[in-house]
Amino acid sequence: MKALRQYLDKIKPNFEKGGKFEKLHSSFDAFETLLFVPKTTSKNGVHIHDAIDSKRTMAVVVLALIPALLFGIWNTGYQHFLATGQAIDFWPMVGYGALKVLPIVVVSYVVGLGIEFMFAQLRGHEVAEGFLVSGMLIPLVLPADVPLWMVAVATAFSVIIGKEVFGGTGMNIWNPALIARAFLFFAYPSKMSGDLIWVSGMSSGEGIVDGYSGATALGNAAIGKMDLFADGKAFDLWNSFIGTIPGSIGETSTLAILIGAIVLLATGIGSWKIMLSVFAGGFLMALGFNAIGANELMSVDPLQQLCLGGFAFGAVFMATDPVSGARTEKGKFIYGFLVGVFAIMIRVFNPAYPEGVMLAILLMNTFAPLIDHLIVQQNIKRRLKRVKVNA
Repeated sequence: MKALRQYLDKIKPNFEKGGKFEKLHSSFDAFETLLFVPKTTSKNGVHIHDAIDSKRTMAVVVLALIPALLFGIWNTGYQHFLATGQAIDFWPMVGYGALKVLPIVVVSYVVGLGIEFMFAQLRGHEVAEGFLVSGMLIPLVLPADVPLWMVAVATAFSVIIGKEVFGGTGMNIWNPALIARAFLFFAYPSKMSGDLIWVSGMSSGEGIVDGYSGATALGNAAIGKMDLFADGKAFDLWNSFIGTIPGSIGETSTLAILIGAIVLLATGIGSWKIMLSVFAGGFLMALGFNAIGANELMSVDPLQQLCLGGFAFGAVFMATDPVSGARTEKGKFIYGFLVGVFAIMIRVFNPAYPEGVMLAILLMNTFAPLIDHLIVQQNIKRRLKRVKVNA
């Protein structure tokens, strides 16, 4: 590393003002600060500094996403060979899944970082590090068979419309990764919903065994196939928790997601208040609907509701986004609780779209500043009551 540091110091003058590569200063700065913690600090506007900078923070979040990514790669292969009735070994499943998933990850990073670098060069700013996480989140919330050109278009939409128009990283209102998913859902609904998109190869129908549907657990519950949720069946609680079921690449395994949650909590990067309140809100709402039992989705076990769809992934990696989520301590509880409540509410009342966590988080992203404002105003009023006015 010392040799690399010396080499960067040697070529650095070429990228500074007056150097022959002056226009590529932002790109050089991005790579340098990714490899080494910068020695400089903010000159104004910041009064408290942490021991870890943003790039290192983002790297930890990406590390926390690795278990969900690895399981998603294996599960993509597993679901494909299950649908085609082939019994093969572990590594061929991983190989098939890697060929499907890794290109999506590469397209997401190439397009997203390319746009980030372009905006940084045009503005003469440093390259923001926010897309290090968004570039991994976007592939994990998509089905494995999504066309790569759609991934590119959705990524470009999320970076430009979801972030850069608001001023870049730290200024966005909504979670950029969910903006990408919402864009695909409303622009290309046939590629983001239905029974054929969650298992790789189902869309072509080539070699699929008779009777295999490929529908998700929530999709089956929406049409009343509740026998599949019984113990020992395809969507029982254990399978739903482990994640050996159809779904988006990184969202099926609650176990892998919880491993990532432990990494975020142990490093102090993820908010336990938001995670806990999202699960609490979702569980209490599911418990209430389960008692009513007006439709099949309401009758799903409350604990299992938290393991299905993108609920756990949204609670751990999406709702905890420090930019688009609530920032006050009390506000985090309110914000997270309402995310959980609305996610289950949308899920059980909308059979056409039983996965509601995306809309719930985007909705609460919108109201997060209002929640923080009310908490701050409440605190001001409480303090003012303690003030003694001396006449």
